[in-house]
Amino acid sequence: MNDTTLAVGLCVASAVAYAAAAVAQERLARAAVARTAGALLGSGAWWWSAGLNAAAALLHAAALRYGPLTLVQPLGALTLVAAVPLGARRSGRRVAATEWRGTLATVAGLGLLLLPASGPAPDDTLTLVEALAVSGATIAVIMMLTAVKDPRSGLRHATASGLASAAASALTQTVAVAAGRGGALLSVRVVSVALLVMVFAVGGMLLSQRAYRGGLGAPLAVVNLANPLAAAAIGMVLLGERLQGGPAGLLLAATGALLAARGVMLLTRTPSAAAGPGVGTAAGSVAGAELPVPVGRVAV
Repeated sequence: MNDTTLAVGLCVASAVAYAAAAVAQERLARAAVARTAGALLGSGAWWWSAGLNAAAALLHAAALRYGPLTLVQPLGALTLVAAVPLGARRSGRRVAATEWRGTLATVAGLGLLLLPASGPAPDDTLTLVEALAVSGATIAVIMMLTAVKDPRSGLRHATASGLASAAASALTQTVAVAAGRGGALLSVRVVSVALLVMVFAVGGMLLSQRAYRGGLGAPLAVVNLANPLAAAAIGMVLLGERLQGGPAGLLLAATGALLAARGVMLLTRTPSAAAGPGVGTAAGSVAGAELPVPVGRVAV
């Protein structure tokens, strides 16, 4: 099994776990609109979703050891494939035609981005200065996106979550490659970067929790679009990663980005009322928040 095949397999497993966590978070977010943070943290279902996120993150970190950011991050779109129909099923409704079209367009677009992104196993890593620069810039943009408070801020929080996840992935790759080489794991650089990974991973999960209050499809699509684009930018600017195929590869990537953006727009037009029976009512919300999420339902 070559490095690319192993990276893809790990990405698929990670996406399944992330999708299960996303569906759980969306249900909890709807139920917790009027609840305190303490009450949410006291929910067993919330901790179950956090555990799924942690498992997905570990699988994702392993994938980053064997594949470049420009390959691994677009595969996160597989989360949409599982999460949208799964979320609809748990809400007791059919997947809307617009949701199917939006999901397929987003996945197809990111698939086109994936074609010129294949490359060798990563070797370069971020220096401590680069890691701090990436972290500072990401935090600044996240603060700008979340500074304005309004009832329709879900997509801004989803974008912020995607950026946080992208930064976490770029930083994780530095730790994963260092671990693969052996030695220097307790160096100041590796330990500092590992701590930053934890900050962005937790921050990304909390931001997505806030984004899912308005529904699952559109915020999850935005997360899965912002994440690979930001991670690819970091990989190409700081880690020397390049798209394959020259001008043709760039054209393919641009086409994929436009198609994925179209898919996100379609998902944003899906009425939130399609969430299904029970969602939004007091009884349905509390029940949904307290029931454990089944194993096997599936992020970043």
